[in-house]
Order: sequence, then structure tokens, then C-alpha cells
Amino acid sequence: QVQLVESGGAVVQPGGSLRLSCAASGFSFRTYTMTWYRQAPDQERELVATIAAVVPGQIRYANSVKGRFTISRDNARNTVYLQMTNLKPEDTGVYFCSVLIPPSLFFGQGTQVTVFS
Repeated sequence: QVQLVESGGAVVQPGGSLRLSCAASGFSFRTYTMTWYRQAPDQERELVATIAAVVPGQIRYANSVKGRFTISRDNARNTVYLQMTNLKPEDTGVYFCSVLIPPSLFFGQGTQVTVFS
């Protein structure tokens, strides 16, 4: 079955950096677009970044993270990454990786990122 396991979340100070990882299994990773979402307390889940199956492929970012976050993937390791720099308090939330394999949208359990001074 599809499994997505996120890691790398932590408590960091504003201006800090983190790299999140998502290890995928149970499907043909290299053929699917992968997406990072985040959910702040009392807010809806929002798309952060997405990377197409083909590398170099289409990459999109939320306006709020452009220039600060970088999504990448390693198809040999079945892993998608989210490099986050210049973190801000508003980046706090649970970060999920996701894959759409029709008709289902799968999420991992998430990893907590807290930006706190």
C-alpha cells in the first residue's frame, strides 16, 4: 500500500533553515507528481510546493514561500525533499507530503515545524 513518511521537522528560530524529507513506498514514485502541504493551527491545509514526475520538470510554489523554499526529488531513493530557508513564524505548522494516485489523494502523517524565537 501507499506509504509516505515525513521527517525533519523541528523547532527553529526565525531566519533558520530546515530540510524536510518524505520517503515514499508502495507505488511507482518516479511516475507521479509529489506535493508538500502544510497546515497551521486552526487553518486549512495549503499547498506549499509541487514537483512533477519528470526531472527537470514543472515546479510550483505558494507565493508565500517563493525564494525561500526549494522542492526536489531523488527518484533513486523514492524521496522528496523540501529545503526551507529564512523561516518565519508564519511557516509554523504540520507539513505533509502527498501524492495523487487517482482516485485517491494520499498524505503522510506529517512532521511539525515550529518557528519560534
